[in-house]
Parts: sequence; C-alpha cells; structure tokens
Amino acid sequence: MDEAKERLLAGVRTWLEGIDTDRLRAAATEREETDLFSLYAALGTLKTEVRHEARHFKGALDQFRALFDELQHANVQLQTEINEQRKRESEQTREAERVLLLELLDLRDRLRDGQTHAAGYRPGWLSRKGGAPAFVEGIAEGMRMNLQRLDELLIRRDVRPIEAVGQPFDPLVMSAIDIVEDPSQAANQVVSEIRTGYMRGDLLLRTAEVIVNKLANN
Repeated sequence: MDEAKERLLAGVRTWLEGIDTDRLRAAATEREETDLFSLYAALGTLKTEVRHEARHFKGALDQFRALFDELQHANVQLQTEINEQRKRESEQTREAERVLLLELLDLRDRLRDGQTHAAGYRPGWLSRKGGAPAFVEGIAEGMRMNLQRLDELLIRRDVRPIEAVGQPFDPLVMSAIDIVEDPSQAANQVVSEIRTGYMRGDLLLRTAEVIVNKLANN
C-alpha cells in the first residue's frame, strides 16, 4: 500500500515538474489582455450608444419644447379671441339695452305728457253733463299708474334722471336749447328743463334739454 502511494506521488511530482510555467503565465496574461480589450470595446460601444441616445433625447426634447411653445401660443391666442368675443357680446348687449331703454324713455315722455294734459283738462258745461270729467280723470289715473310702474322698472335698471334745474349748466350731460336773461338767478344756471336727461350708472343715456340763464354782461 505504501509502495503504491509512493508511485502515485512520484507520478504527480513528475507531472508538476513537466509543466511549462512560462507558457502558463503567458496564456494567463493573454487572457487578461483579451478580457481588458473586450471590456474597453464594450465600454466604447456603450459610450457610443449613450451619445446616440442622448442626441435622440435632445432632439425629442427640442421637439417637445417647440410643440409646448406652439400650444402655449395657440392657447394665448385662443384666450385672446375668447375675451374679444365676450367683449363684443357684452358691448352688443349693452347697446341693445341702451336702445331699449331709450325707447322706454320716449314712451315715458308720452305717458307723462298725456297724464299732464288729462290732469289739466277742464271740461265745459256740456261735457260735465255727459260725465266727461270722470272719464278723463280715470284716463289720467291710469296713465299715472302706468307712469309709476315704468319709473320703477327704470330704477331697477339703474336708470335715473339727471338733476338739471337750479344746477350749473354741464355740457357733458346737458344740451342748451334756449337762453334767457334773469338777473335774479346766477349766470350759466339751468332755469328750466324741456326734456329730462337720464343716466344709467356712469353711462349717459340721454342728455337733458334745458334753458340756461345768461346775464347781459356775460
């Protein structure tokens, strides 16, 4: 048994002594150089791919920015058009309301004149016998009630008369249709009103037609 072990150990020893260590070292060095080259090659390829992807990403980012700027510009333009459209619609609505209110003011003038004439009616003897005073009085009362309702409607629409009589003449809201000379009143003062003017808030609906006092030395 010991003899067989000795022969086995002698064979291993002989095999080890026959190994060319220089060639093994050269092979190992070659493998290391080959692996290092492969690593450098892989890194180079990866670097190229990264640069390529970076260029693609930059191009996509530039396109996205251009698209975002275009969308933002379109949104601003759309909002501007919407605001302009709303402004036009608001102006059209105000103009339509202004025209309607002016028609209501003309109607009020006619109602007021009719009510004034009816209230001042003085029938003759024959008309009194026929019951005309009661009839005319009923008409005047109906006109008065309609005039009151119309005034309430105008007030709800923020339409108010311009105070003119006794005030200094204001060419912005008044039109002088005649001039008088009254030393008892101040110069350039409105002494009477022919047609009432109206404001709606800060908007002039209709100028007041007035008679203005102008002293001889002015």
